[in-house]
Amino acid sequence: MNIEHFEKLENMYLNANVNSQIFDTTECTIELEKATISLIISEKYFHALGAIHGSVYFKLLDDAAFFAVNSIVEDVFVLTTSFNINIIRPANSGKITAVGKVRYKSRNLFVAESTLFNEAGKEIAFGTGNFAKSKIGLSREIGYE
Repeated sequence: MNIEHFEKLENMYLNANVNSQIFDTTECTIELEKATISLIISEKYFHALGAIHGSVYFKLLDDAAFFAVNSIVEDVFVLTTSFNINIIRPANSGKITAVGKVRYKSRNLFVAESTLFNEAGKEIAFGTGNFAKSKIGLSREIGYE
């Protein structure tokens, strides 16, 4: 288990423009084959009916599954090749948390799942995705530091 790798991935995630400028209340913890990402709901994420837009569900679920996979790939950035989500219930307040876990791994293909929970611990969405190794090395240039 490479704790330094996990910390560099966490820094890369938290310092990415989309997370530092748009999703500014995100928390991220990466472990071996697992990633946990949380966000405090703000009205800026709402659609017209006063709950968070599906794109926010997708982002958190994809990110958690993605970083669960990248936790076991230490040389290159992985890429999402497909990701499907299922939304179970709306959320409009509190903290939501996505937990991603690796389900399958081979040399170049990975499958991961993630579940999104509301502050009360109720499942509000889940997703499954396929991920592949890219040719982009993990480096300072992409925030891996």
